[in-house]
Amino acid sequence: MTTALLLAETGINEWMIIGCVVGAVGTGMYLLIDYFFKPQTKTESRLDRMRNQTMGEEDSSAKRKSISELLETASPKFSDALKPKTEKEINALQKKLNEAGWRTENATQILSTLKAFFGIGGFLMGGGIGAIINGFSLMAFVYAAVAGVLFMFLPEIGLMLMARSRKQKLFLGLPDALDLMVVCVEAGLGMDQALRRVAEEMVESHPIVAHEFQVCNYQLQYGSTRETVLNELGDRNGVEDLKTLSAVMIQVDKFGTSVGKALRVQSEAMRTRRRQIAEEKASKTAVQLIFPLVLFIFPGVFVVLVGPAAITMMDQMLPMMGQ
Repeated sequence: MTTALLLAETGINEWMIIGCVVGAVGTGMYLLIDYFFKPQTKTESRLDRMRNQTMGEEDSSAKRKSISELLETASPKFSDALKPKTEKEINALQKKLNEAGWRTENATQILSTLKAFFGIGGFLMGGGIGAIINGFSLMAFVYAAVAGVLFMFLPEIGLMLMARSRKQKLFLGLPDALDLMVVCVEAGLGMDQALRRVAEEMVESHPIVAHEFQVCNYQLQYGSTRETVLNELGDRNGVEDLKTLSAVMIQVDKFGTSVGKALRVQSEAMRTRRRQIAEEKASKTAVQLIFPLVLFIFPGVFVVLVGPAAITMMDQMLPMMGQ
């Protein structure tokens, strides 16, 4: 009550103060991010690109690595409380990170730090807005706590969106990769050489698929068996088509059947599935259009068609009702 009277006396609108609080918190977070994530110079970015080309990684992976190092350095101690404790939670989180392509050693620490930063930002923002609306009361603390908890889940949501986008890109790029692999195998190259060739040729068109095949090449060069490498290829990405492809290639390697024929059949199956998904989405479009038609388009059409007749009827009925 005292806060409301003070605002009324000074002539300051509450929404203006809320906007100032939100702007101040947003500016503070922007300055904090800008302080920790300074942009690279042209020379540094060029050197990073050269290193990525030699290591077979993407430009974004180098940038993510530098951000990861900065986040780990700036990580507060209380972010350790947000880390998973049990083995089951650790494995589930590691699976999510692998599917999102976040495979650095300190990925769990970075995610915990991001959750801590977002939680603090949400707590401050919610507390400021609650204090402006209800004053310094229990409700202000409730607003702060709720906003802090909600903001703490934002990194998890971002991780889920990254994993979904990466799976979609893998799903769309696999048929082209298999077609190129068929050409390489039928030209006389072995399985390992075909994987290496596909990884080199598809860097521009499908970089995620090329990166996964390049990881397989590195693992084969380090001495891992082909069966182990193919199983890990399917498990770490969470894409069913990759798991099926890995199983097919393992069976081909064991029984010595035609690699080109098996890959061609698998590629056709993937394209058929992709076409079926597109047809399914197209068939659902008519049902999904019902709600915007009923809520937005149909009322406007109804007014345009029935409006003139309703006005004419009202003009004719009003004199009769007056008599």
